This record gives sequence, structure tokens and C-alpha cells, in this order.
Amino acid sequence: MDKIFPLADRIRPFDITGFEGQSHLTGPAKIIHSFLKNKSLNSLIFWGPPGTGKTSLSRILVKELGYPSIEFSATISKISEIREIMSRSVDMKKIEGKPLVVFVDEIHHFNKHSQDAFLPFIERGDIILIGTTTENPAFKMNRALLSRLKILEFFPLERDHLIGILEKAIAFIAAEAGITIPIDEAVTNILLHYSGGDARRLLNLVETIYNVWDKHSALDETLIQDVIQNKISGYDRAGDDRYQIISAFHKSVRNSDLDASLFWLYRMLEGGEDPLYILRRMLRISVEDIGFADPVAMRVCLDAKEAYESLGSPEGDLFLTQAAIYLASAPKSNSLYLADKKLKKIAEAYKHISVPLHIINPSDFVAAGKGAGKNYLYAHDFEEKTTAMKTKPEEVVEVDFYLPNRMGFEKKIKARIDYWKKIKKDLEKKG
Repeated sequence: MDKIFPLADRIRPFDITGFEGQSHLTGPAKIIHSFLKNKSLNSLIFWGPPGTGKTSLSRILVKELGYPSIEFSATISKISEIREIMSRSVDMKKIEGKPLVVFVDEIHHFNKHSQDAFLPFIERGDIILIGTTTENPAFKMNRALLSRLKILEFFPLERDHLIGILEKAIAFIAAEAGITIPIDEAVTNILLHYSGGDARRLLNLVETIYNVWDKHSALDETLIQDVIQNKISGYDRAGDDRYQIISAFHKSVRNSDLDASLFWLYRMLEGGEDPLYILRRMLRISVEDIGFADPVAMRVCLDAKEAYESLGSPEGDLFLTQAAIYLASAPKSNSLYLADKKLKKIAEAYKHISVPLHIINPSDFVAAGKGAGKNYLYAHDFEEKTTAMKTKPEEVVEVDFYLPNRMGFEKKIKARIDYWKKIKKDLEKKG
């Protein structure tokens, strides 16, 4: 049994080819690929829900790049222990020829004052810090430390990735124990559904199934449901359920399912979840899934946050209910979310494009001598309050970065955009 379990650790990938998911980080020309190609590494924060590969990817980077490393967990290690190791990192760098990689799991468990301990060692290049966190670094990390780190966000694993991990687990058990777990499509679907994008949760379920399953009988859905029910009956604020239920809440609101939204909200509240954690997700929903379809949604969330901070629990919980009802019943639009994804790619593709001279302020004689501000047209000087002047660089050929839909107030936003486009076309025709 020791050769098989813990399963999540036994089948952990040891090179990038065996790593599942996070293609936005590991794909061709992405940041992890660049680190491996250039044989270099920077201090990083891996941020995302449990079971998405944060620890595995950090170990793969260290191994494939040949850096000396040491691992700590902020839940059991003291900052004094880590500081003592870092104080010897200069000598280690002379011996190894590379800085020491200090890996700190769940780094957010160190308070912001303790996190200061890493700063001088990072600044001198004595260490490379890789920290993992399930909490938003903007709220849990020291700002001075964050300014010296690159934050890489991890997302829940997709179905194809989970299937690949499940197949590896079944094959591993068959090879080590000589027993093949007969998981059919129906059972697979149940396992993937309840894993919710978390590989560790999936593998823990497989491990439990192996331990309770009568090897001489068929593996049916009833047994799987019993195992799952026993494993997820409670709410663990510090564990995996937290991320599954907040995700269920988000998806229910997005789907305009009011009853489901309120059910998941109260599962969290009754389980002792931090209401401010829920409110931060609501703020995100108000832009990602509603946006200009109902701009008031963000204001409702901000007011709920302010009101909750004033009153606290349990009385203040009602403000979350009010905000959840508003979000679930509001018209929906992901136009802003799509624009954000599109613009990040475009900004990266054209990051070396200069600002057109005619919209640069001639603030000094050097700029003026280059032609800055020449032929600039001040929109307020014209009756239409706009001009045919081009303010987007000619090299940028893409258009319509933001495409409003026809839900709610966004219809008016679309009408405004169409109005300005028409005016500009008319002015272009006039020359």
C-alpha cells in the first residue's frame, strides 16, 4: 500500500511533458516555457485553488533548471527557520553557482510583517522565492514583496486534464497493485463533477474508492455517491470545499438561478466563511458577468461591502443576501470580460509600438522638434465634439475591442458607440 498511497504524491509529474493544465503558463512562448528555454528563473507567486499544480510546477522548474532548493510550509515552519537558511544563501550561491530557490507553500500564512524577511535576500539576488497561495495576493501579501515578484494565476483544471490524470492514476494502481479499477463513463463523470477542477480532490476520491471497494464486485454509481457524500458533507473553510462552493455560487449567479445562488451563499455563511471573501467575489461577478448590462450592480456590491463592514455578522449577512439577489436577477453580459482577454493579447503583441506624434504633448523643445502635437485636433473645438483624427496607432489593425450586447443598459452603450462611429465616418467622408 505504501507504494501506491498517497496517490496524489505518487503520480506527481516530474517534468513539464507530464504536467497537466495551465497551458496559459506552460504553452509555447508562455512564461514557464520561456524560463525553461532561457535557463533562468525569477521570484514568483503561484496563486490559485488547491489541486491545480502549483507545487508540482515549482518542483519541475527547479529540477529542470538545476537550481539548488529548499522547501518550507508556512503552516508549520517559522519565519526564523527560513531566515536562518537564507542567511547562509550567499555561501551556497558561491558553491552552487546559482541562487538558492526558497519554496514556501501557503506563504499567505506568514503575516505581512514576517514577509519582510524575504525582501533583502531577493533584492541582493541571494535567493529566488517561489511562494504558493490560495488567497488573493493583493489582500494577503506585503506590497513591497509583491513589487519584486511575478504573480502567476492558476485555474481549476479542465475536463481533458482531469481525465488524463485519472487515467494515469488507474494505470499506476494497476502497475503497482495488479488491480485495475473498473471505472466506466458514468463513474468517470461523477468523479470529474465532484473534483471541480481539483486534481488532488480527484485522486483522493480514487484512493478512498480503492480502499472501500470490494475487489470481487462491480464498481457501481451507488458506492461512488456514498463515498462522495461522506467526503463533502461538511464545509471546510480552510480546505477544498471552499473553492468548490464559491465557484458553484459564481456559476449560479451567472446562470441567473436565484434559488441556487442563495443556497450556495448560505452554505458558505452557515459554514463560517468570511463574508468579505464572498463580497470580493461578488464584486468580480458584477463586472465579469454583468458589466454595462447593469452598471448599478457594482455599486450594490460596494454598498453591501461598506454596510457589512459597518454592522458585521450576523446582522450584516443580510447585505450579502441583498447583493446576491440583485446580481442573480440582473441582465447578464460578459462583454467586458471578453474585451479584457482580447486586449491583454493585443497589448502584448503591440507592446513596442510608439505613441503617434500628433497626440504627444510638445512639453519640451526636443519633443516639439520631433513634431509632437503637430496637426492635433482638440475635440471640443468642433461642433460634433469629435474629429476624424486617428488616435490608435496605424500598426494596430484590430478593431472592435469591446463589443456590447443588447442586454439592459448595455443597449445604450452600444447606441452611444454606434453614434460616435457614424459621426467619425461622416467626418472622414467630408475630409
